[in-house]
Amino acid sequence: MNDITINAQSKDELLDDLEVALAQLPRVELPVTHRFTKGMYIREIQIPAGTMLTSMTHKTQHPFVISKGSIMVTSDNEGGVVYEAPYTGITEPNTRRALHAITDVVWTTFHVTDETDVEKICDQILEPQDNNHILEATGEDLACGYTHSLPNKD
Repeated sequence: MNDITINAQSKDELLDDLEVALAQLPRVELPVTHRFTKGMYIREIQIPAGTMLTSMTHKTQHPFVISKGSIMVTSDNEGGVVYEAPYTGITEPNTRRALHAITDVVWTTFHVTDETDVEKICDQILEPQDNNHILEATGEDLACGYTHSLPNKD
């Protein structure tokens, strides 16, 4: 009889490992547009076809809309699904996703807040994330998250 050993990792450890692997690949610009209305922050990100990325961990429940494209999404809350535009969904608290854009995608999130400083909004809606795993693996301190898209790596 063979014994099989499984190295059980948490969801966050698996996503951290994915981020390390992705950080070693050429990076793609992910244009982000920030809009504000009274009581709402609207964030739109454009994700080119073929792009793989991870999300931050969300503290709050909020709606999202995919207005263009098709994207494969994996998370504890959603399992593994493919969303195709037009699609409207709800992000639940504690959601952190791995994503792969099948085609060019436009993904928009809507957050209830009177704040207009994006850094402060991030503190309100996102769990703090330690990116030392990326720094240790690549030697680069990469800006990640809602306020920065990754620069092209040439």
